[in-house]
Amino acid sequence: MRFSAGIVGHRGYSGAELIQILRKHPSIDPVLLEHREDPGSGTRLRRPSPLRRAPSSGDSVRSEGLAAVLLATPPEVSMELAPIMLEAGAKVIDLSGAFRLRTPERYQHWYKEAHTQPALLAEAAYGLPEFCRERIPSARLIANPGCYPTAANLAIRPLVEVGAIDRAAGIVCDAKSGVSGAGRKPSLKTSFCEVTDNFSAYSVLNHRHVPEVLQVSGLDESEFSFTAQLLPLDRGILETIYFRSKTLGSAAELLELYDRRYAAEPFIRLHELGSFPDLHGVARTNFCDIGVAFDRATGRGVVVSAIDNLVKGAAGQAVQNLNLALGLPETEGLL
Repeated sequence: MRFSAGIVGHRGYSGAELIQILRKHPSIDPVLLEHREDPGSGTRLRRPSPLRRAPSSGDSVRSEGLAAVLLATPPEVSMELAPIMLEAGAKVIDLSGAFRLRTPERYQHWYKEAHTQPALLAEAAYGLPEFCRERIPSARLIANPGCYPTAANLAIRPLVEVGAIDRAAGIVCDAKSGVSGAGRKPSLKTSFCEVTDNFSAYSVLNHRHVPEVLQVSGLDESEFSFTAQLLPLDRGILETIYFRSKTLGSAAELLELYDRRYAAEPFIRLHELGSFPDLHGVARTNFCDIGVAFDRATGRGVVVSAIDNLVKGAAGQAVQNLNLALGLPETEGLL
């Protein structure tokens, strides 16, 4: 059985990645939904993509027979469009932060804007399949996780689940991302001259992805320190997580913990002891690669987690959620 799925925001980095994945998907026909004119000055093709195009509207959902719509849009646009697409009968996978947090109060605190769709915020299923898979198939609205929280929670939650962390000592997440994570909209901070041959921290102590990590991992804000840093690269996220443990006995025991938790997960790859992930290993894939180290004498543990921010951190995970929402094999179009 084939399905049609609309993409709004297809000119952005995540939207363009969605096109690349869905054009090769054996069960999905992508439809480009036009929401607004492209403000950028990118290449103009004389013969543009032959993919179907339609206005971004409820009428298009019905006339094009769209089973789902993927919103690769800013949060305010997602809040505008999600109810329209849902009312027209499509499932919605939103790649923005509009529906990830559970209450309007938390959204306003971290995003500094009022939430205009509180009922949908309460309804949305959080789409991190490795931990939230049971809610996704029946959900109308799926909130695709942020890129930083995806890499962080896949590394941290297994530790919290088994009580491996000395929570009184806290946990530190040192996170580095390529520039595409900031989106395509031009800004001084992400311009070539500012980024090239440079390395900088940003949103220190108030990054809007922090509450997602807390929400999924079960940590309190007082236990978690997170710093995001900008790499002079186009894509990729590598996070190094530092913690202390009073219960673990060895690095092998730490690795076995992850092996048990992710034995049935198709997109989690574990490194052998002494080997750690890098960005080349995950580029343009939907994998999260994890490597660990542990020093028994001091109780210090380190977990390194790497993903492609545009794939497992955005478009690939959205397709993973789309597959689950439509009853398709979870790995279809991604392996």
